[in-house]
Amino acid sequence: MKRFRLLFLCFLGFLPFVTPAQADEVRVRIDRRELFASGQTFGGTGAYEIIEGRLFFETDPEAPANARVVDLKLAPRNAEGKVESWQDFFLLIPVDRSKGNGCLLYDVHNRGNKLALWTFNDGERTNDPATAAHAGNGFLLREGYALLSTGWSGDVIADDTHRLLAGLPIAMGQGGAPVTGRNHVEISVDAPTRSQPFYGSPWGTSAAYPAISTDHADAVLTRRPSRSEPATEVPHGEWAFGRWEDGRVVPDATSLYLEGGLQPGWLYDLVYTARDPRVSGLGLTGLRDAVAFFRHHEGESNPLAGAIDRAIIFGVSQSGRLVNHFLYEAFNVDTSGRRVFDGALIHVAGAGRGLFNARFGMATVYTTAHRGHLAPADAFPFAPVAVTDPLTGETGDSLARLRVAKAVPKIFYVQTSTEYWNRAASLLHTDAEGKTDLTLDPDVRLYLIAGTQHLDGGPTDPGICRHPRNPLKHRGPILRALLTGLDRWIADGSEPPASRYPRIDDGTLVTLEAFRGQFPAIPGVGLPTMLNRPRRLDLGPRWRDEGIAEVVPPRTGEPYATRVPAVDADGNEIAGIRLPEIAVPEATYTGWNQRADLPGVLSDLDGGYFPFSATQTERLASGDPRLSIEERTGGSPERKARVAEVLRDLQAGGYLLEEDVKRLGN
Repeated sequence: MKRFRLLFLCFLGFLPFVTPAQADEVRVRIDRRELFASGQTFGGTGAYEIIEGRLFFETDPEAPANARVVDLKLAPRNAEGKVESWQDFFLLIPVDRSKGNGCLLYDVHNRGNKLALWTFNDGERTNDPATAAHAGNGFLLREGYALLSTGWSGDVIADDTHRLLAGLPIAMGQGGAPVTGRNHVEISVDAPTRSQPFYGSPWGTSAAYPAISTDHADAVLTRRPSRSEPATEVPHGEWAFGRWEDGRVVPDATSLYLEGGLQPGWLYDLVYTARDPRVSGLGLTGLRDAVAFFRHHEGESNPLAGAIDRAIIFGVSQSGRLVNHFLYEAFNVDTSGRRVFDGALIHVAGAGRGLFNARFGMATVYTTAHRGHLAPADAFPFAPVAVTDPLTGETGDSLARLRVAKAVPKIFYVQTSTEYWNRAASLLHTDAEGKTDLTLDPDVRLYLIAGTQHLDGGPTDPGICRHPRNPLKHRGPILRALLTGLDRWIADGSEPPASRYPRIDDGTLVTLEAFRGQFPAIPGVGLPTMLNRPRRLDLGPRWRDEGIAEVVPPRTGEPYATRVPAVDADGNEIAGIRLPEIAVPEATYTGWNQRADLPGVLSDLDGGYFPFSATQTERLASGDPRLSIEERTGGSPERKARVAEVLRDLQAGGYLLEEDVKRLGN
């Protein structure tokens, strides 16, 4: 089917939606409308259509619902006193709206990348879904979900991959003067290079805040192999604001050039005077207002009018941290006081939020065991219940503001083992000292997928790691079941899958030292000596309430205490959702791995894979304490029966759907 693009400027484009209470305005421009996958039908839902365009927002800076947006009152205003911004949007909805299931699934993009079809449908990954290959197994479409993504992040840079974009205003000082301030950026690379953008990433370089000048006289650059080592200042004559291009240094106020090159894995801390901060919190209020529009507006400009009765927000990694922060800021209430999302499925976000609503905030920044320790992306309060920090005396609850508004959604936190090692996931459900378990909120469920890595299963080649990487695939099967359980919990009150996560009181959540005593002595495997322990950071008195850092880089205090999942004699995790690879193992799967180039340093997001010996003879010759496959039943009918039993139990608990039990059992 030939694609066609339409621009509805009178009928559907630029028609306003005004929320009654505070009169924030949303206008819609539709640029593309076409059948998805050439009109292919998906189960009883039938065909789907793509609707794509841009949403334009006019936000009232005086409205109480917008009071948490940092620097909103410094943004330019139009003639009506409103602040203007825009976001791209992508809708995938049933042609016959009556055949949908009534649920809007909001797919939080990650650095401009759409994730839902790739994640839930095992579809071919793309930012421009249009074909049957992009639909994958069709799960979301067969189930009748309406899918929405919008471009909430001003960090995203346009390229040829169809990333979702946002246009956010720049904060300005008196008389239109630029806003400036000291800014810190940590730069660390995984391959030798002479220059690097401030926020370069394999998933997409983010738009950095430029230095006020490429003359770096007032800037300071230091380097160190790890945060525990002392820093050495780099002489000004050895570096520049610039990029290495065609054999020469090109001045660039958002890139670092270093004579001799940047050393992989090392930490380079740059403190400089930046300018022109985006009003990044408008990305979150725009997300809020977009969903409110598609849920509630009854006019002809809304292609989902009357078709939606509930909404779920879904995010992976950075996108999941965005969901955490959205809830923390209480943006789950629209300007009319209505709940925006009824449910949240937050995958591999650890206990983190991020710099999504701060002066000079960058969505891409996060912490791991090795990197990002000076970024307040992981900050107290971590847990979605009240906790007191014994060192500061502060009591906090990440959902406190939403509790006041009576708008806490039903939440599924889903973690891999990597989040306990590198993303401080234990702080979601323990006290700040890591001594006691917390009682979960009745509207919260928490799941560890045992023995898995942040990036899902992939190739076993080591890459930058010391050991083979973890191949255990989990995202599609587990998340399909959990989304189904969450949606039913919202729609009809059906009891959701019970939480499965490691706990202190039953010995399945342990200290690093205890873990090292449990893990088997696999020949050639070095045990971790570190894990992510977020530090207490002091960014100055204006940070907590105004999002403005005055102590740059921050002063560092004592780290919070974190724990990791306990393991059995094979090194596989005891608690959590245990897929057959863990419950009936032929290898040890971990959520941690170590860098090959820095002894003892964990790789940020990679897990490990350590196969069992094939025979007892091989095992004894190598000195491996784990029983061989031969000694465990190998590929016998007994093992197949045990795998089938594990799969049936997971289905009975709501952690796998029947279709995935059949597929995984083959």
